Amino acid sequence: MAACVYYMFRFCSQPKEAAMPIERYAPRPIPLVEAVPFASAEEAWLWYCQCQIARNDGARIESQMGDYPRPCTPDDIYRAVDRLYRFRLIDRPHLIILADYGSRLAVPSPAQADQVKASILWDEALDRLTTLLRAKGIVL
Repeated sequence: MAACVYYMFRFCSQPKEAAMPIERYAPRPIPLVEAVPFASAEEAWLWYCQCQIARNDGARIESQMGDYPRPCTPDDIYRAVDRLYRFRLIDRPHLIILADYGSRLAVPSPAQADQVKASILWDEALDRLTTLLRAKGIVL
């Protein structure tokens, strides 16, 4: 009986080898052409909106597609705006203006009386977005 307890204790007390996690990392291929950063956050935002419209129509968007390879994916721009919103650097009215004019692929004009407030919110949001995108190397 004592030998049986000793064997069970010895067998159960030995550390079991942890199963190796399956590595699911798939590196992105190194681009042959140097990525071209955006000139402004406005250009980056309108590019994101254009990609999102195409994605809604069924296209598959990647950063290396198009005339100029970009240093990010459209989702990076979305995440940057989402981060600004979560940290309360932009508010809901900013998001509404960005979405509204982005879906039209247009910029609000401060010269038109009905677009003055939209232009102010647009400029505030893109000013804060510029700071974040510049730190990431997406905007010059």
